[in-house]
Amino acid sequence: MAENERQLANAIRALAMDAVQAAKSGHPGMPMGMADVATVLYSDYLKFDPDAPGWPDRDRFVLSAGHGSMLAYATLHLAGYAKPDIEDIRNFRQLHSPCAGHPENIELDGVECTTGPLGQGLGMAVGMAIAERHLNARFGDELVDHHTWVVAGDGCLMEGINHEAIGLAGHLRLGRLIVLWDDNNITIDGETGLSTSEDIPARYAATGWHTVSCDGHDPADIRRAIDAALADPRPSLVACKTLIGFGAPNKQGTSATHGAPLGEDEVAATRKELGWEHAPFEIPEAIKSAWEGFGRRGKESHNEWKERIKSHSNKTEFKSALDGDTSALDISAHVKKLSEEQPKVATRKASEMALTVLTEQLPSMVGGSADLTGSNNTKTASTNPMTANDYSGRYIYYGIREFGMAAAMNGMALHGGIIPYGGTFLVFADYCRNAIRLSAIQQKRVIYVMTHDSIGLGEDGPTHQPVEHLQSLRAMPNLRVFRPCDAIETAECWELAIQHDSGPSLLALSRQGLPPLRHDVTFNHCERGAYRLRAAESARKVVLVATGSEVSLATEIAGKLEAEGQGADVVSMPSTNLFDAQDAAYRNDLLPSNALIVSIEAGSTYGWERYTGRDGLRFGVDSFGASAPISDLFNHFGLTADKITPQILAKIG
Repeated sequence: MAENERQLANAIRALAMDAVQAAKSGHPGMPMGMADVATVLYSDYLKFDPDAPGWPDRDRFVLSAGHGSMLAYATLHLAGYAKPDIEDIRNFRQLHSPCAGHPENIELDGVECTTGPLGQGLGMAVGMAIAERHLNARFGDELVDHHTWVVAGDGCLMEGINHEAIGLAGHLRLGRLIVLWDDNNITIDGETGLSTSEDIPARYAATGWHTVSCDGHDPADIRRAIDAALADPRPSLVACKTLIGFGAPNKQGTSATHGAPLGEDEVAATRKELGWEHAPFEIPEAIKSAWEGFGRRGKESHNEWKERIKSHSNKTEFKSALDGDTSALDISAHVKKLSEEQPKVATRKASEMALTVLTEQLPSMVGGSADLTGSNNTKTASTNPMTANDYSGRYIYYGIREFGMAAAMNGMALHGGIIPYGGTFLVFADYCRNAIRLSAIQQKRVIYVMTHDSIGLGEDGPTHQPVEHLQSLRAMPNLRVFRPCDAIETAECWELAIQHDSGPSLLALSRQGLPPLRHDVTFNHCERGAYRLRAAESARKVVLVATGSEVSLATEIAGKLEAEGQGADVVSMPSTNLFDAQDAAYRNDLLPSNALIVSIEAGSTYGWERYTGRDGLRFGVDSFGASAPISDLFNHFGLTADKITPQILAKIG
């Protein structure tokens, strides 16, 4: 390896080992091992402009092995990005430093996605590659023509999501996706042979990927392998054979460099081994200048792109898509029609009705389902299938890949130009929960369509009947959970989900038909999370708070209470998250202290005491469900007017 090129890579190694040593925690081994690969990538291949990190046609670089975050911070700093500066790197892993333990997209430009949960970076990269091909089909090579690069470790390739993600990528033949595998045979526990003996390239090849290997410390060989990947129409896995902790004479090649500082003595020995004579956090001007030169190549590409877009016929539409513009959204005619026709439909069907309008108005919406299209009702006339032969389609058949679907949707949202939504059963939110969590952490608009939301799905039984799911999802920060009660509320919840561009939304929808309850469509009643659907006729003694399919049950109970001379309000609460954000006056008006507060939801009662108080009543399902027809189940679990009304009357005396 040329001395100068090795020193360019050694700058990464030095920053990584010094930052981890200063923090007294971190993972120096991966960035030290992959420094040569990263240097070749930045010098010869990666298309980026450090002065315009949001340039839409930049290459996307995803550090899926997020524990090696110093690889990202070092390369961003060296290549001339405004942040992180050297003080940020000195404060690696410290409070308020943008150089967090794992890369966070909301902290630094140039960090394309938040990674750390292994495998999800690769899963999100699949979504970015999908977005690139879709937008290319829509706007052409002049505006969209870039690659998605991934650095992944052995852990990323072991995680179950890897199977889902690479299967989808291979099926869609995403040839602009290149994974650089840090093939170092080491995990935290020790050598990979302790836990795996599979042939990883064969697994990738079986899913339709091109595979090639190289010496990860030989720039010429790295270039040969990357050139082969670029020349192949399939997505590519480049197995970069590396030595973890390269340069640490006593620890390289061992798990000792994986997740702990090298130690002062080994840092000193590494400096000597690498011929790096500079003080901690000191980068020679010649090396910094060479790195910044890599960005100048990208700046030229960016300037050429800016000239092309000036005269492009679709520049306004392109900018609108990349900005996430939803100004064309207008559900007024749709909800007016619903108010007039008053359909009795399942909210999953009501969702399809709303989507029919939304997908026609918003061409950036790209939907899909994890093999439950006919059950989730997620496909519309405007969303033709996206295939390897036609990337212009707006509907993805994800197959039975809930986790992979959720991660890919995150990637699409991160890429920009797409508003992704995808469906599965609510009970299978558990399969994609960690990706939903990353949607929330990354503050991205991803919409989860979760149907079959309670025991109301009937005979499929407890394995498919969600019980604890709603409350556990509501507990997730920055996730808006909606459970509408009828077709009008469903449309309103969809409107709110589309308008919310700083976090994900989840719509929990019924399998069973629900009666129309709303008539007034003068404004979006759901935007405050809860509202008084029906006011007491007699002196108010009770407030019935319900969500989704149980709102109609609450209105039936209210009628029985009124017949006994006991006034009852009915409050529909489609979103506890939005209701909690309202001011105290509004919340107290709906849930006054001088009334008995009763919650009704066909799910766990856990958490409802925050609304009912300790002296209120909570009706729900606090055990796993059962296999039976819907009416039998609601009767069995006590969710009927005849069973609830006497208990309320007894409570109010």
